[in-house]
Amino acid sequence: MAARFEASRPRLRAIARRMLGSAADAEDAVQEAWFRLDRVDPAGVDDLEAWLTTVTARVCLDRLRARRVRREDRGGRAPADESVAAAEGEDPAHQALVADSVGAALQVVLEILPPAERIAFVLHDVFAVPFDEVAEVVGRSPEAARKLASRARQRVRGAGTGELDLARRHQVVEAFLSAARGGDVGGLLRLLDPEVVLRPDAAALRMGGLRELRGAAAVADTLAGGARAAQLAILDGVAGLVWAPNGRVRGAIEFRIAGGVITALDVTGDPERIRRLDVVLLG
Repeated sequence: MAARFEASRPRLRAIARRMLGSAADAEDAVQEAWFRLDRVDPAGVDDLEAWLTTVTARVCLDRLRARRVRREDRGGRAPADESVAAAEGEDPAHQALVADSVGAALQVVLEILPPAERIAFVLHDVFAVPFDEVAEVVGRSPEAARKLASRARQRVRGAGTGELDLARRHQVVEAFLSAARGGDVGGLLRLLDPEVVLRPDAAALRMGGLRELRGAAAVADTLAGGARAAQLAILDGVAGLVWAPNGRVRGAIEFRIAGGVITALDVTGDPERIRRLDVVLLG
């Protein structure tokens, strides 16, 4: 059970960090999930991954609510950096590193959303957790959980961040992967902007098989039938693709999406760049 928990730890840590805004707070929440797992009968846990996700999210929800009460007790709203605060004692440079890894869009989410909306938004829109599981975490019906996530998206858009729909981005990337694997040129063309750019970095170029391309037709023809070893992942808070043989990421594709279509694909094989990416493997 301990080994299975350790295998799940990176994903749980990523979920908690997006909810709490602090690497140290996230580590504490994940450790609390371990303590709770240690107190239950393993035979009673049918789906360990789902159980751990639910427990970690509930711990985060409790902490977010407590944080909100403390702000209200002080008679006002916390300073802008407190809702994405790093642990006490972390210097500004480390706080900036944490904020960068969470992602600019999610910083906004962490700042403006009430706890239940934040939980629903992060679990469903970022990590594709079904609403029936989200409902268990927030203690509401699946339909109510769906409404929480919907309100969260509306709040984020209303904050002036532009078109931020992480669930839609996830769908576009997933559809791209399916079309590429299936050799569906027509499907790829529907997902690509006419002026889309494919940009492999120097390390990706050395791997062979890719070169810089511009235009939907050129990109679709090159990628159709490929990406068979790629898998969905969350890269710095948004959907992308990685090549991760034996669980170790060797390459990644970051997508630029506007108006529901892909405008650029940035392919990297640079180990240093990959090391800096916050990667959560999906599926």
